[in-house]
Amino acid sequence: MVSATHESLNPTSAGLERDAREMHAGAAVDPGSIAIGVIIGRTSEFFDFFVYAIASVLVFPKLIFPFVDPLPGTLLSFLVFSLAFIARPIGSFVFMAIDRTYGRGVKLTIAMILLGGSTAAMSFLPGFNDVGTYAIILLAILRICQGLALGGAWDGLASLLALNAPANRRGWYAMIPQLGAPIGFMLASALFAYFVANLSTVDFLEFGWRYPFFCAFMVNVVALFARLRLVATPEFGALLERHELEPVRMSELLRVHGRDVLIGAFVPLASFATFHLVTVFPLGWVTLYSAQTPGSFLLVEFLGAICGIAAIVCSGLLADRIGRRNQLAVGAVLIAIFAFIAPWLLDGGVSGRHIYVVLGFTLLGLSFGQAAGASASRFSLNYRYSGSALTSDLSWLIGAGFAPFVALALSSQFGLVYTSLYLLSGVVCTLVAIFFSKTLETRDN
Repeated sequence: MVSATHESLNPTSAGLERDAREMHAGAAVDPGSIAIGVIIGRTSEFFDFFVYAIASVLVFPKLIFPFVDPLPGTLLSFLVFSLAFIARPIGSFVFMAIDRTYGRGVKLTIAMILLGGSTAAMSFLPGFNDVGTYAIILLAILRICQGLALGGAWDGLASLLALNAPANRRGWYAMIPQLGAPIGFMLASALFAYFVANLSTVDFLEFGWRYPFFCAFMVNVVALFARLRLVATPEFGALLERHELEPVRMSELLRVHGRDVLIGAFVPLASFATFHLVTVFPLGWVTLYSAQTPGSFLLVEFLGAICGIAAIVCSGLLADRIGRRNQLAVGAVLIAIFAFIAPWLLDGGVSGRHIYVVLGFTLLGLSFGQAAGASASRFSLNYRYSGSALTSDLSWLIGAGFAPFVALALSSQFGLVYTSLYLLSGVVCTLVAIFFSKTLETRDN
């Protein structure tokens, strides 16, 4: 039970947001405008995410960990990569408190500036050869800041979109926020591919890799204004006043919906594990163990992301026909089949790797398109905003946070078949979670 009104809990930002809603009182925002704002917001987050992920393969092993061979250097880079996923739930706790005290506008502004600022600051990182272990410490601190900011960037706009969706189009509207992931990846991969292809290795490691990081701040500023505009809409305010998009204390959330958080965290595991096994991991594998240039492989992944977008759209149509539970189960089974053939594709030369990327992105899209909506559907309206945030954080941590490190370590030590076993473990977790999730489709989304 929420003990105070949103206005009393938010004496600063809430007043400004309320005034903004009054200014827009005569202009209702349609679901299409909400969808555009949601996609812009998610694209900015995933752009920052993938800029770092790609640099974890192409830059940091040489710049930050030059004192070890390429394989252990990449593994160390992947360990630093995982720090953001560990920090993300902590960020949700901290920023939910900011949200309750100062309002959604203040929370989003701080989170997006922290996200863009920490990503842009990485463009000024010195190398290990310049400052020694301080380079590693600085990288780790900035990566943790990224994770904290991602936890705070949860804005409730996906829930606003879902609650404005027609009853027979829940799956369609649930997939829209997920489009930000492949779009963000396409932007990041295209930037890196351009600099890798047009600069010498020395120039790329000296200054070329820094430009995509610097662009992140501008991307986040644009996304911030798009999201703040929607936070100030009458539709958002009405749901906030009914507590449907209001943050609750995490202790209260876990007391009421602890079981739902646990089950919801495992539902998208197959999708989230696949997420890194078709983006970051294969780029690392190709860079370390093949003669194919990273730039050309990034372009292949760019094309794969286009297939992923088409598959995400199809997931929305399919989910509205067969139901979200069946859609997620079908996606998990297809990922399991992919896991059996993935080692032969990835180790099958240039053509095999290209098929691996295109097929992997397609299956990822079919599953990933409904992953967020599945988590949100488990919570009653008053707890959906905070519950969706925490569940998403835990899903990313468990399913994706250590995936590049584990997959590369296993495949390098024992062979690519063990990467398939790792992916299959995620499929099993998803199917078991779906089995126990009896209310996945019966609760109002």
